[in-house]
Amino acid sequence: MNIPTNRHCTSGRTQKESWTIRSRFYFLFVIACVFWFMPFSVQAGELPTISIGDSLPMPENVSNLNESSVWIMGVGKGFRSGTHNVGVSAGVTYGVLIFGGEERHHLSLLSASYGQMISGVKGADSWYRGNWELRGEILGGMQFNSETSWLLGITPHVRYHFSTGAPWVPYADFGLGITATEIREPDLGGSFQFNLQAIIGVNYFVRDNLAVNFEGRYIHLSSAGFFEPNNGVNSIGIFLGVNTFF
Repeated sequence: MNIPTNRHCTSGRTQKESWTIRSRFYFLFVIACVFWFMPFSVQAGELPTISIGDSLPMPENVSNLNESSVWIMGVGKGFRSGTHNVGVSAGVTYGVLIFGGEERHHLSLLSASYGQMISGVKGADSWYRGNWELRGEILGGMQFNSETSWLLGITPHVRYHFSTGAPWVPYADFGLGITATEIREPDLGGSFQFNLQAIIGVNYFVRDNLAVNFEGRYIHLSSAGFFEPNNGVNSIGIFLGVNTFF
């Protein structure tokens, strides 16, 4: 027989948690503003032209995007195979009660990743024209809607970038890794958990090799039955970040 636990908080604690959530939103809002007001004046794909004669020399700091070490035929038209990607991002996810979970787990997270394009452009004449990327991610953060509990995970991902021919480059991503966490009953029973992630996002290239990204992410934590209880932690949220390609 399960003995229900007391999940009610005093008014003071409720106000404290409310301010905690608000402060994390303000933090993410500041991050978003910093990303948004980056130097958009240097738009991907925009280069000065010389109209008075082809004989004039091209400034050394102006490169032809068709000769980019990142792109095959210009921004958004497909990455070169072997292109590297380093990214950082921050996000908030909200707990959802699915797949047997009993409590909502709201998470504030930071991510650092490294990846490499493992293919040339696929589906050259198709709507799914794009590149495959293999990437690794370190994801860590805190649960903030109840007792503070940390988590830290390492996750390999497979990502597909869709070539649009424009600075907006959407992607789909799937990852499966391992996580250490303090989150416990009633949904998790041990410090070792697997993490599964599904991501849909977009990179906006403000320069030839620099992009701001926005993504929606689903995160699932469970032990695959190694520990009990194993109801799992499920959350959905948004991330904002910066990626550099080289």
